[in-house]
Parts: sequence; structure tokens; C-alpha cells
Amino acid sequence: MKKVIQKVVLGALLLSLYVFLPSIGHSAVIIADHNARSEFTYIPDTVIEQIRNDYTFYYGHTSHGSQIMTGLSMLAAESSLYIRPSFYERNDDLGHNGDTSWVADLRTQLNTGNYNVAMMSWCGGASDNTEAGINIYLNKMNELESDYPHVIFIYMTGHLDGTGINGNLYARNNQIRGYCNAHNKILFDFADIESYDPDGNFYPDETDACNWCSTWCASASHTCPSCGSCAHSHCFNCYSKGKVFWWMMARVAGWNSGTGIEDENTGNLPQLYKLNQNYPNPFNLSTVINFSMPTASHVKLDVYDILGEKVVTLVDGFLPAGQHVINWDGLGGSGKAIASGVYFYRLNTDEFTTTKKMLLLK
Repeated sequence: MKKVIQKVVLGALLLSLYVFLPSIGHSAVIIADHNARSEFTYIPDTVIEQIRNDYTFYYGHTSHGSQIMTGLSMLAAESSLYIRPSFYERNDDLGHNGDTSWVADLRTQLNTGNYNVAMMSWCGGASDNTEAGINIYLNKMNELESDYPHVIFIYMTGHLDGTGINGNLYARNNQIRGYCNAHNKILFDFADIESYDPDGNFYPDETDACNWCSTWCASASHTCPSCGSCAHSHCFNCYSKGKVFWWMMARVAGWNSGTGIEDENTGNLPQLYKLNQNYPNPFNLSTVINFSMPTASHVKLDVYDILGEKVVTLVDGFLPAGQHVINWDGLGGSGKAIASGVYFYRLNTDEFTTTKKMLLLK
């Protein structure tokens, strides 16, 4: 009994630490821009609920970044379905040229193990930045992703400042966009959302005040919700960013936007990619891992130990769409029994990557 108690205590301590695994990020870029606004209504209710259940957020922002939070509150006021997920909000932003002071608190909070999504927004710091300064930001974010591979990091562009397509802000935002596209990052494109109205009209010289929002909402053919205040801007700008946020997280959760998988007439195929928690957990002799895929894909399912070393590959091959159930007998790749402790199982498909943890007690 004493040994069992010691193992449980050890497992709890290990679970409280952030464990460094091999690169786990997403396998495809996700760009949350103005196009996502029109797809918001197609997100299945089950995906929204999954986001609230599976993700907890660290968000460093000042007034401009609060526009996302205001938008989420506006949507929650319309329907309890959109009650926002759990957020830790810190009064901080990405600063100005080469500033990395935001990193320290982010690391402190991530080390608690309480958050699996990290976001930092710009205030005016993107407008007066330099190519070298933006590279410092990008490199620091990439470094954090390497150090916390089980955390999802959201990159952001800076808000519009009226300098147009020939201004420094446009160049710096494009620098961020190019990096995210080239390195399969997740980008919340703050500026792009402000640049287009829902009819697709482009406003290259717009500012963060979103003057087109006032014009668009004044039309008798459009209905825009109100809010107490949208910092520096129009309520519709905040409202749009709230919608785009949910779309972005739906994509992170595995929903294929624009594919029609939200249609209930899709037969018996799963509606989204999902890796379920193993059961039983903790386990002794064996455990079951099941996952679902809406499309056929090459699949790898690997188990890692707490040091990030691969223990065994359970699946490595092409699988059809549907539900898949895998039984793991607690043996390593050599066929030998492994020791008690915390382990991580990672699912990697052509469109989706995610990781969960489990506890083996003997």
C-alpha cells in the first residue's frame, strides 16, 4: 500500500510540471482572418462545447487586445452556448521594438500547468517596430513553443493605424503573416479582420476605430449588436473578433471549416478529429485509446515517457475515416514492461495533431 501511495504522489507531482516532448505543434497553418467571420455560424455546437472543456487560456493584453474579450462577451450575451472558456488575463502586451519583458510572466504561468493555450496581443507596438524587432518576437514565440510543446501558441498581427499598404505597419504585419504561413503557425490576424467589411470590401487606409463599421451598421439592411464599450473602436469590430476567435479555436480542435462536416446528414462518420482520454486512467495492466477522424489519413499514434523519449509506436499507417480503438498493454517497443509513471500519447494525422497524458500504476 505504501508503494502505491508513493506512486500516486509521484504521479501527481509529475502531472503538475510542464513536460518537454518532441515537437507537437499543429501540422498545418491556421490563419484566423476576416474570412472566418462568415463561417462562424457553421461551427457545430459540439465543437464549441469541446473548446470550453478542453482549453484554458493565458492571454496577455492591454486595451486593444481586450477587443477579443469584449466580442466573446457579446456572443455569450446572445447565447449561453458561447459562454467563454477559462481565461487568465494579464495586463501586458508585446511592447515595442525588441521587447521581451512579456515572456517572464508567461513562462511563470505556463509552468503551473494550468494553461494549454497562450496568446499575447499588440497595442501600438507593431506600428513602430522594425524587421529585427519583429524577428525577436517571432523567435521568442518559437522558442516558447519548443519549451512548451503541449501548449498551443497564438501569434497576432498589430491593429490598423491608418498608414495603409505603404506604411511600416503593413510591412511588419506581412512579416508576421509570412512567418506563420512558412512555419505552420496559428495566427489571429487582428489587422485583416479590421480591413474588410462582411461584404468583402477592402479598407486599406482604415484605423483601429473601424469607421467602416459605423457605415456598415448604419445600413437598414444590416443588424449590428451593441455593447457597453469596444476599446478604441466600434462594437461590431469587437463582435467580429469574437466570432473569429471561436472559428480559430474550432480549427485548432479539429473542425474542418467550409467542408460541410457540420451537416447532420453526414452519415455515421465523425464530425471532427478527436483524441479521447484513455480508459481506465490511471491504469495497471492495459488501457484503451480511441480516436475519431472525419476523413481517411495517414496516422501515427506514439507513446512518450516524461523525458520525451518515445516508448512505443502503436499505430503507423493509413486508416479510413471513422472511430478507431487501440489497446495498449503497457509494453515498450522492445516488448518489455515499462515502469510506473506519467506517459503521453500523441495522435498525428495529415490534418490534426494533439496529445494527452496518462498514468501507469503497478
